[in-house]
Amino acid sequence: METDIRLAVLIDGDNIPSAYVKEMMEEIAKYGNPTIKRIYGDWTRPGLAKWKDLLLEHAIQPIQQYGYTTGKNATDSAMIIDAMDILYSEKVDGFCIVSSDSDFTRLATRLREAGMRVYGIGEKKTPKPFIVACDKFIYIEILKPAKEVNKKLVTPETKIKKWEVRPSEPTQETPPTAVDMITPELIRLISATIYDLSGDDGWAFLGDVGTLLQKKQPNFDPRNYGFNKLTPLLASTWVFDIMEREWGSSRYKILYVRNK
Repeated sequence: METDIRLAVLIDGDNIPSAYVKEMMEEIAKYGNPTIKRIYGDWTRPGLAKWKDLLLEHAIQPIQQYGYTTGKNATDSAMIIDAMDILYSEKVDGFCIVSSDSDFTRLATRLREAGMRVYGIGEKKTPKPFIVACDKFIYIEILKPAKEVNKKLVTPETKIKKWEVRPSEPTQETPPTAVDMITPELIRLISATIYDLSGDDGWAFLGDVGTLLQKKQPNFDPRNYGFNKLTPLLASTWVFDIMEREWGSSRYKILYVRNK
């Protein structure tokens, strides 16, 4: 991951729960350095008061935006205007738009047209047009602190030894909404991606598979299915072979995958 790229983080305060801000900022740091951090909302509203301490803790600048007219979202307009100002200032290499609102679909598309890397973060209710307009989209629900989820949840990869297989269905210890089911559609997507990248022997480099999956489906993330990495997710399905190969003359090994 290019963690040295400069990111502008723009948060829709009216549309994102404050409970996730710490985990959200930690996630964003994986993809770049958030040099601009702004959150937009009408801060005269009592409902946004819980953001105050969190903004100070994470050095996020609150931007006041009054709701001028009932039924119209002035916050969205303010975010879009600022995003374009930041784009033309040439101070960043990418954007992180934190919202579940489809109104930002055109903004994400425009930023990508300008060569910007665009990450989206929002709830699972986020409309698909906004999701696919981003280079990568992360569901905020999977960022819940480990202390709240992992104490109750033994994640599938903790039970896997080498490429041993474990079913991915939620167990009694797993909150029903914590993970998505691995569907036939997902299997077909992964299988087709492996086929697209494989050589004559049917094997494809796992790193390339993960990259192409992200391009085909921006909201693809192994954590959506209860796995921290792609490898144990594939191993859990029983339909893919995984192999280690040595990297040249070094001691390092790389992973390859093929359809069974």
